[in-house]
Amino acid sequence: MSALSVVAGGAWRVAAIVLAALLLVVGTGAGTGWWLATGARDLARADLKERQGVNTELRASIAEQNRAVDGMARETAAAQRRGEEARALAARRGRKLDAAQQQLAGVRATTCDEAMPAVRAMLEAVR
Repeated sequence: MSALSVVAGGAWRVAAIVLAALLLVVGTGAGTGWWLATGARDLARADLKERQGVNTELRASIAEQNRAVDGMARETAAAQRRGEEARALAARRGRKLDAAQQQLAGVRATTCDEAMPAVRAMLEAVR
């Protein structure tokens, strides 16, 4: 064997050892990276589930508030209708009272017996 073949054979062994060490380091680094990524993924999934639970609770409370607001809007509209009806009724009754008072404007009474026919006529007109 020549010296060159001895050196070349030794170089291949050294190169194989260096490549094996490099492969071991890269494999270890990649495995550690996968392990860290898996841990981060698990934490992210747990955080996601927690946030989804909070999101579900918030959506439920928003839906409940929306139902309450819709109910209040319906009640407000009903109250406004009742108020308009009451104002219209009061206006009609006010006109009746004004008309009855105009009919009795000239009536004078000094006793209860004299006033009763006028009072009766006013009550009938207002009814």
